[in-house]
Amino acid sequence: MELIELRELQPEPRPGRGRLERTNALRISPARRPGPGAHPDPRLTAAPGAGHRFEPRRRGLHTWCDLCGDFVWGGGRKSLQCRHCSFTCHYRCRALVRLDCSGPPGAGDEDDGNEQALEKDTNVDEPSEWEKAELGQAQVEQRIKEYNSQINSNLFMSLNKDGSYTGFIKVQLKLVRPVSVPATKRVPTLQTGRSGPHTQGVKRRTSFYLPKGTVKHLHILSHTRASEVIDALLRKFTVVDNPRKFALFERSEKDEQVYLRKLADEEQPLRLRLLAGPSEKVLSFVLKENETGEVNWDAFTLPELHNFLRILQREEEEHVRRLRHRYARCRQKMQEALATYTPG
Repeated sequence: MELIELRELQPEPRPGRGRLERTNALRISPARRPGPGAHPDPRLTAAPGAGHRFEPRRRGLHTWCDLCGDFVWGGGRKSLQCRHCSFTCHYRCRALVRLDCSGPPGAGDEDDGNEQALEKDTNVDEPSEWEKAELGQAQVEQRIKEYNSQINSNLFMSLNKDGSYTGFIKVQLKLVRPVSVPATKRVPTLQTGRSGPHTQGVKRRTSFYLPKGTVKHLHILSHTRASEVIDALLRKFTVVDNPRKFALFERSEKDEQVYLRKLADEEQPLRLRLLAGPSEKVLSFVLKENETGEVNWDAFTLPELHNFLRILQREEEEHVRRLRHRYARCRQKMQEALATYTPG
């Protein structure tokens, strides 16, 4: 897999403060861990989490538990979700939740609430026509020159000898639900300049909410896929949640509406950035929870799929058993009524 560099950049410049520099850009080594200066989320307590209002989850059938990290499988209501913060967990995990509720999305943040209203019911499924354009080598070179001439920073795109190109994309992390890190590690902060490997199967976990407005810049290749961008962001924060819990969206503004489109795993964000140009209104990238209800079964391993089939069979047998029992009771009541029935 190609190299993906995560670079810690200075805050976005305010008007009149000059160009955004990357002199302090930091190449992230995958073998490093969060530093000792990181502090845990203050909402993580030893007592049961306060403020949650859990209800049976109705949106979508499949998701991942925010407490244990396991896949929530089943055709029925197998998980609970907090009405306020969207914390989602198995029924069996409810009593183990220690993270306090973060409150309703957008609470105390008028701008965030207004944007959520604009985003409502504006999702589109297919790429725009301009996103389907195929560029030749000369066109790519010309587009890169035009792109570099328009940006007000030195986050340039560079053409490589093999025809590929490198550049920066900015991803806004708009996660409502908490993320989990290994319990033996400290929770990373925005100032943490190191990351650890994304490991699977970690059972001891610590959850925390990412701060609102979290933005990360990534230095990637033209053929870096959306799924690899997600993996890189999770490694940055040492997040151990399953990558399929998240999705990368493209965001665009048009006619005072905000449009969101979920990127397919194989789509190339830097190519979209080049085609759209540097304007954030035309195109920006957002990491959100994958709440579309779709599951890419091809991404699971064979043992996982066999286990899901066994679970499905058990649930089907249990459902049939309950259904037969209900009809048997109804039949029994009818027979009892017939036995006591006297004509006239």
